[in-house]
Amino acid sequence: MTETLTIALSKGRIFKETVPLLAAAGIEPLDDPEKSRKLILDTNREDVKLVIIRASDVPTYVQYGAADIGVAGKDVLMEHGGAGIYEPLDLKIAQCRLMVAGRPDARPRGGRLRIATKFVDSTRRYYAARGKQVEIIKLYGSMELAPIVGLADYIVDLVDTGNTLKANGLEPLEHIAHISSRLIVNKAAMKMKHARVKALIEQLKSAVEK
Repeated sequence: MTETLTIALSKGRIFKETVPLLAAAGIEPLDDPEKSRKLILDTNREDVKLVIIRASDVPTYVQYGAADIGVAGKDVLMEHGGAGIYEPLDLKIAQCRLMVAGRPDARPRGGRLRIATKFVDSTRRYYAARGKQVEIIKLYGSMELAPIVGLADYIVDLVDTGNTLKANGLEPLEHIAHISSRLIVNKAAMKMKHARVKALIEQLKSAVEK
């Protein structure tokens, strides 16, 4: 029997936008993760399984070989650091921007800027490259609230339409990175299952370019 190929995906937008690409490669899940409680989904191919995990955990599962392949946003990969994984393909899905945002009329207090974000490493690197030392406050959600209540001067967050920022009196101010979802591959799987992994990469590449 052929060894199983395991693909790590997260629920929501990435899953929905990855499914048509996998279908083009002849892989279709037998269950919808939004309706099923299963964390490992069978597909129409006995040798391919999908594991459904948190978006932020996908690179870790791939790095340590719990999954051979994964789909992760560039924002997550920037925070993870990319150790132990290849990033052979930009799938050009789930696109948005990582940006500094705040009140357009904000007058930062004296001393270090305070930045609220969940993207701690990316934010630190961005400001360090500009020679600025900042105080970073890690938040997990409702980022837009931080400048409004005086917790932070600015936020660093993902921006899609910008409607949430606008609704809270904030504006995108500085562009840090263009974000899209990438195919990532475990380095050992690339060697041990090379032919199958390479074939899947080529099939997905063709689907992305259509």
